[in-house]
Amino acid sequence: MKKTALAIVALLAITTIFSFTVAPMRLVQKHTISFSTFGVSGVFKKFGGTIAFDERDLAGSRFEVAIDINSIKTSFALQDKHAKGEDWFDAAKHPLIRFNSKRIVKAGSSYQAIGNLQVHGITKEIALPFTYKKSANGGTFEGSFTINRNDFKIGEPGGMVGDEVKVKVSVPVIK
Repeated sequence: MKKTALAIVALLAITTIFSFTVAPMRLVQKHTISFSTFGVSGVFKKFGGTIAFDERDLAGSRFEVAIDINSIKTSFALQDKHAKGEDWFDAAKHPLIRFNSKRIVKAGSSYQAIGNLQVHGITKEIALPFTYKKSANGGTFEGSFTINRNDFKIGEPGGMVGDEVKVKVSVPVIK
């Protein structure tokens, strides 16, 4: 029984190690994930996941990241509470925003991560444009894009909050 358990643990460890052809990078907690639209703007404070990126091996590169809805911060505590509620993100049922890339492609002097974005229990394929600026021991991923909150059934269409939401991301990593 012990040998079987050890073999299963070893197999899982090897599968995990070799599931990334590019070595994962360590996320630095000084990330910025901000959003803005008519009527509201703010940031998400908690973000995690795995980023494996090599400019010379885009086929082996990937992003598997998640944003904690409960970490939303706007200018007003009441607005934060409302955003987490059933009428908007419904953080009790859908606590995370997830993005899992399917492929990463070169796009001029930048890149695009094409993959599934899951928000509020709805998954859509999108292309996230980004740049990567190298540093001595890692680098920083930066990007901005716009999503329509109605595509993910976040709040009611129209009203006091804009439908088009601009998202800006800056994520430092260490190799």
